[in-house]
Amino acid sequence: MNARLAGWLALLALAGCSAPTVPDFTWHRLPPPQPLPVQASPWHEPVVVETFAADGLYADQALVYALDPHARELRQYHYQMWADPPMRMLQRRLAHMLREAGLARTVSDELPSSREAIRIRGSLLRMDRVPGTDGAWQAVVVLKLRALAPDGKVLVDEVYRDEEAAGSSIRAVVDAYGIAIDRIFARFQADLRARHGAGDAG
Repeated sequence: MNARLAGWLALLALAGCSAPTVPDFTWHRLPPPQPLPVQASPWHEPVVVETFAADGLYADQALVYALDPHARELRQYHYQMWADPPMRMLQRRLAHMLREAGLARTVSDELPSSREAIRIRGSLLRMDRVPGTDGAWQAVVVLKLRALAPDGKVLVDEVYRDEEAAGSSIRAVVDAYGIAIDRIFARFQADLRARHGAGDAG
């Protein structure tokens, strides 16, 4: 076989081997929130929901999944991302839900630190897709939520955990996250109202 023929055969072989297709990124948003119970008489004090905190994998925008039912081994999806950073996504969702529920005359996510207000701080401890022992998937969410009165008194300081059965698709697990998060926020709202007072004004 001469050199020219060998070259042509090499080119034909390369032409037949196309590079593997790189998957597209998919950006996810939570489903619309479920309404919280409406408060008849909003509090006078403003309420500010500060940006949530998160560490490790949960501080990134990639969705997280566990390799085992106890979530001792975690990985990030390479091409499945949150449309917004989870810390901001949770902050805005909680502020919106409390505002729609009429918790206070002013519910914001950006009041100056010098202004007296009920301040809510959250930490994202877990939000991962976990395989069950039966092979089904669960969406697990763990949030630490803390609320401080204008005088610095601690009103709520709790860790909330919830989980929701999810289907096999990423879209299904994102929807399940929304359900679990909204249930946590509903429990937090109930605790906050019980400890601050659900009466006419703050």
